[in-house]
Amino acid sequence: MSADVKKRLDRRSFISAAGAAVLAGPALAQETPIPSNGAVEIEEDISHAVRRNISSFRTLDWRPYFSNLNNGAILVDISSRALHYWPADGAVYRLYPSSVPLTSDLAKKGRTTIVRKVEGPTWRPTPSMKKRNPEWPDFVPAGPDNPLGTHALYLSWTYYRIHGTHDTRKIGRRSSNGCIGLYNEHIAELFAVAKVGTQVLLI
Repeated sequence: MSADVKKRLDRRSFISAAGAAVLAGPALAQETPIPSNGAVEIEEDISHAVRRNISSFRTLDWRPYFSNLNNGAILVDISSRALHYWPADGAVYRLYPSSVPLTSDLAKKGRTTIVRKVEGPTWRPTPSMKKRNPEWPDFVPAGPDNPLGTHALYLSWTYYRIHGTHDTRKIGRRSSNGCIGLYNEHIAELFAVAKVGTQVLLI
């Protein structure tokens, strides 16, 4: 056997063995507890989802999206994985990286409003979640295991929230089943300035 052939075989064996090791290795699992007062999505294990973590920090003007800034305005750009906020007086513009739905069919787009604000949200599975996953708990209290993080802004669409997350790996990724996630420090900032009645547009 020539040295070149042996080298190619050794390389092929190494690649095959490495691939087998990856396939045989355990997934980076995270326990995903469960949503609030009627529930939210369950966040997916991001280790086997989209691995790219990127947000497009492109500043935007509110005028193409809103006719006014009454009660303030939030724009969520799902494609760039970013949330934009303008207060009613337009004085302080904020831009945050976000997590977004895993797939386009999970992403709800259009206009809604903030209807409720909760600090220390709890989480309950929806009936359909519970049917698919009967082993899930019926209730997860506020705290470090709660997937809604420290604060949640409830939208007029049932089961949809803008909320924090204790799992910072999810930010900048397609990692949810519908909701928009922010770092806990960012949702705390947004929670302080956004109000019930704030306009929200998802594009």
